[in-house]
This record gives sequence, C-alpha cells and structure tokens, in this order.
Amino acid sequence: MNELKLSIENVNPAVLWGPNNDHFEIIKKQYPKLKIVARGSEVKILGDDHELNIFQEKFDHLLQHVEKFENLNITDLERILGSKTTTTSSTDQTTTDKFASGEVIVFGPNGLMVKARTANQRKMVDSINQSDILFAIGPAGTGKTYTAVALAVRALKNKEIKRIILTRPAVEAGENLGFLPGDLKEKIDPYLRPLYDALDDMIPAEKLKFYLENRTIEIAPLAFMRGRTLDNCFVILDEAQNATDMQLKMFLTRMGPSAKFIVTGDVTQIDLPKKQQSGLHTALRILTDIKGIEIVYLSGEDVVRHKLVRKILEAYGDIQ
Repeated sequence: MNELKLSIENVNPAVLWGPNNDHFEIIKKQYPKLKIVARGSEVKILGDDHELNIFQEKFDHLLQHVEKFENLNITDLERILGSKTTTTSSTDQTTTDKFASGEVIVFGPNGLMVKARTANQRKMVDSINQSDILFAIGPAGTGKTYTAVALAVRALKNKEIKRIILTRPAVEAGENLGFLPGDLKEKIDPYLRPLYDALDDMIPAEKLKFYLENRTIEIAPLAFMRGRTLDNCFVILDEAQNATDMQLKMFLTRMGPSAKFIVTGDVTQIDLPKKQQSGLHTALRILTDIKGIEIVYLSGEDVVRHKLVRKILEAYGDIQ
C-alpha cells in the first residue's frame, strides 16, 4: 500500500468539502479502495498505485474547479469525478477542461468574480456570443437572471453597447398590486428587486446610482417597452413566463440593429390568470428554428442556491 499527499491550501476547504462534509463523504464513497484522510491543508490517501493515479487526476480537476469558480455543488462534484472505470473521450475531456477553466464574466466590487458556475450557465455565455437573442429557460435558483445580468454588465464595461435595459412583466403573484403603498414606481420596484440585487453584486454602489440616474441602466415594467426601438443596448426580459403572446411579440419586435436580447423564464411558475396562455410557451415553439436565436434549457442540476433548493424542486416536480 502506497501513500499520496495532496495540498488544498489554494482553495477554501469549506467549499471543497461541502456543508457537513457532504462532498468529502461522496468522494470517499466514490473511491472505496482508498483510505482518504483530510487534515488542515493536506489530504493523505493510501492505496495501490493505479487507484492513486486515478484519484490524483480527478482530484486535481476538482481543485481547479473550486479555485476558479469558488463554488462546488453536488452536480459539479459528480460530473468532475465521473466514473473512475470509464475512459473519458477526447471530446468530453475538452468540454470539461473548457468549462473548468471558464473565464470571469465580470468583476464586481471588492474583487467579487462572477463566473458561470455550471455547464448550462457556460452555454448561456457561449450562446450570447454567437447569437443576438437568447432564451434561458429553467427553474428557480439556476442562475438564469444572474448570469444574464452579468453578461449585460460585461458588454457595458467593454463598451460593446451603450445601455442596459432590464424589464419584467408586473404580474401579481398572489398579492394585489393596487393595495401596495406609494406611487407607481414604489408599487413596481418590489417586482424588479431581483434585478437590482444582481446589479448590486456587479457594480459599485455610487456608479450604479449614476448609471440609473442618467439612464445608462434602465429598469422598467414590460408595458413601458411598447412603441420603443431598443438599439445599441443589452436588453433582458426576466420572468417571461408571465408575458402574454402579444406582450412577448411586442418585446421581441422592439429590437434594433445593434442590440442583444436575453429572455429568461420558468415555465413551471406562471402567475397569469388561469385562462391566459403564457407567451413563453408559444415563443419556444415557433422560434426554435430561427437562425440567430438560441435556446438554453437549465435544470435542477444547475441550481446554485442552497442544496435544499434542488430537493424542494424535486418535491414539487420541477425536475424531470
């Protein structure tokens, strides 16, 4: 029996080993022939040479992922570890390497690095680079909106566009809009809060305030898009499942010659009246084959919130 020692000093052990050491337990189960002991910044592994070589290769990929993305969920862990008895094809390895070495989308305040954390988020990044309209469809917590906002902020910082426009349908989700206090803006702002939250992570407070005041960044309800031509800008329609057929058609046809559009939505959380059809269903059906429009489907495997979110989605049947 031989011994292998590996250093983990360049990564956050809490991220690597997971809450309650869940990731560590998965790793040990994946390699039952090895004795794995983690102490401080060092991991000691005992076993035969063949098993140790396989483990070291996979564990190196794991460390690279944690170091670059500062995040690790169970889906990532299982994808990287794979099956130790299966040879990875060159195509699969290229895809994995490309994802593991993913670049920062945008740097936020205090050195925050916003990156694609899952394969489908990475697909969003690649798709918007190649196409002018992107639909990102998936359940709660998959990072659709956050990744879309990061892509818009990157385009603004790179001076690829002059403005960012973020919009949502102002649809009541169990509460009555009319009974909220304040003027129209104060009534609408709570519906747009997730967009503000994402921007807060990516743009310093004073600069964001300036951008909002001079309308470099505009956040408005979907109804405010009617009659406009949106050009030289990056436009995100969030919660598109709550847009009707006519609203979504209206939005998509606002597109100017030099614009990028991202439409995000969750077809399992439609808040429209029961007799009202979601325009997102129609759009996904009739726009699929149009060149220049990409559709990326995210799933429960892309959830980057608390690990319980995935289990909740499973319980509600949002993951097939």
